[in-house]
Amino acid sequence: RADRAGGRIAEGALLKAVFLDFGTVSSGDLDTGPLERVTPGIQLHAQTPAAEVPGRIAGMEAVFANKSVITRAMIAANPQLRLIALTATGVDNVDLAAAREANVAVCNLRDYCTPSVVQHVFALLLALTHRLGDYQALVRGGHWSQAGQFSVFPYPIRELQGRILGIVGYGALGRAVARVAESFGMTVEIANRPGGEAVVGRRNLDEILPRLDVLSLHCPLTDATRGLIDAARLARMKPDAVLINTARGALVDAKALVEALRSGRLGGAGIDVLEPEPPPADHPLLDPAIPNLIVTPHIAWAARESRQRCLDELALNVASFLAGGRRNRVD
Repeated sequence: RADRAGGRIAEGALLKAVFLDFGTVSSGDLDTGPLERVTPGIQLHAQTPAAEVPGRIAGMEAVFANKSVITRAMIAANPQLRLIALTATGVDNVDLAAAREANVAVCNLRDYCTPSVVQHVFALLLALTHRLGDYQALVRGGHWSQAGQFSVFPYPIRELQGRILGIVGYGALGRAVARVAESFGMTVEIANRPGGEAVVGRRNLDEILPRLDVLSLHCPLTDATRGLIDAARLARMKPDAVLINTARGALVDAKALVEALRSGRLGGAGIDVLEPEPPPADHPLLDPAIPNLIVTPHIAWAARESRQRCLDELALNVASFLAGGRRNRVD
């Protein structure tokens, strides 16, 4: 057999594999055939509590995970481990340095859920700009029936045409969001990502924030982007601006966002990700009294088509690894 992290594997060779949190990808509605063909006998666990992860990966050559954490100690305890394959783009749940030192390959997924995420971004944005929650509550409360006129519009509605959308993180997702924004007649501004190299045609986030009507986050969580949208940056935004975060919860200072929304210093926020996940019941952003806030449970990526693509891409990554390839390797 080849070494741990690659090299062509003899035809017919199998990987002893486990999927630690398969239930975070499938609710029984996906075709697992492609994955089972490349890893016959794979063990599929709906969830794996953190305390049980070491036992479930013991003796495994391949570990598949979405959000389960793979630590240095786990990697060191499994010298037979050769592949960690994630069903996500983010890799912050794996000790990459330890994997590299142990010559364990790590793969992620890229551009597998773009249509779903883009739809969710604009679902949040349109729901906020059209105040759909407020108007639905108004109808259910009987106010339309009692209005005495055909239309009732006490809450302001804004067109997107002519507005300015700022994007942080201009990969596949950011580019796709930009294309849809332009189809609405919006102007798109691309911010340089903190911690990344400056790119011609992009501007510093602090420079463009006061001009933006919408800010959408699509960047990874790094030391440089943690707390990216804090109290100071929220204060630089227009009082009627909208913040959309479908990337990582820790990009936004939750307490600062709550204060900005409660005080009317921000027009609205659509948040699909929190820190941590699942959030505690007393998470600041779960207070139903916060105005102009929509929080969804990390579902921007979760259209069935995207989740099936997730499994299919995972199978392709494994097949590439077995053939000595480096498809979607992150090291």
